[in-house]
Amino acid sequence: IPLLRRALAMSKRPLLLFASPWTAPAWMKSNGDVRGKGTLKGKAGDKYHKTWANYFIKFLDEYAKHNVTFWAVTAQNEPLAGLFTPPQAPTIAFTAAQQRDFIAQDLGPALTRSPHRTRLLMLDDQRIHLPHWAKVVLGNATAARYVAGLAVHWYLDAIVPPGCSLEATHKLFPDHFLLYTEACTGFFMF
Repeated sequence: IPLLRRALAMSKRPLLLFASPWTAPAWMKSNGDVRGKGTLKGKAGDKYHKTWANYFIKFLDEYAKHNVTFWAVTAQNEPLAGLFTPPQAPTIAFTAAQQRDFIAQDLGPALTRSPHRTRLLMLDDQRIHLPHWAKVVLGNATAARYVAGLAVHWYLDAIVPPGCSLEATHKLFPDHFLLYTEACTGFFMF
């Protein structure tokens, strides 16, 4: 919070902050650990999914107490990477259908009911998953109305041309923006 306040004070224009979760508490996950390849227990609409959605609201509430607001949140950081990450990495695995249902039944309604005007971003993973992921989530009218845009990572961009992923997705869903949310250099050793 002190670093965010310093950055906000130094900026000549407002900063738009977004947050992206890595994992739910261990008791909510299928593997009983914040690390590893677990999913949320149960299915969308149940107590685990509703509680996880409420964690987002509590997060926003606590930061708001310190006059820090978030422009957006993502439903999950690298939801498919959760299937492939090393066992010590904190993550939750979601398929596109699981993320769609979580957004439609739990997270979208929770954000809408909250006092926060925070936008919701979906995917937050490699663009190699587009346009499939968008078709599954945004193809559902209920989920689509809660989603403002798609968060995309760039690590596997050399594998998939932008026309096949970003352009194709934009043509299908022009009312939802595409935003690169994570990138770094030196990801591949070669």
